[in-house]
Amino acid sequence: MKMNHIFAKAALVIGVGIASCGAYAQSMKVTLTGSQEVPPVMTSASGVGAIMVAPDGSVSGTITTSGIDGTMAHIHEAPMGQNGPVIVPFTKTSDNVWSAPAGAKLTEAQLQSLKSGNLYLNIHSATNKPGEIRAQLK
Repeated sequence: MKMNHIFAKAALVIGVGIASCGAYAQSMKVTLTGSQEVPPVMTSASGVGAIMVAPDGSVSGTITTSGIDGTMAHIHEAPMGQNGPVIVPFTKTSDNVWSAPAGAKLTEAQLQSLKSGNLYLNIHSATNKPGEIRAQLK
């Protein structure tokens, strides 16, 4: 009986620890389109992916594109409808896949921008140098 009580307490502590870690981590599914660019871009290109931001600001994830010969990919800081500076450049890891580089990390101010919906990810092309497809990170 005493052993069951110890296991129950251990399970509770582990569960609370996992829940509290998850409360601060953000996992975002994204769909990039030309209509979200500023100004909007008429394109058949698209992208999908998942971005994870850990509680310490570490960024990981990948974007897979189609219909675009991407030249660059970045996370930028700006609200929807505006353009902003690059804060995390992505690396092209295969023909249509872009990945957050190892060690990529947001600052505390950038984490606040993320929580406010003021970060976006976009893919640039030779045809649309400022960006062809975009998704706001939410």
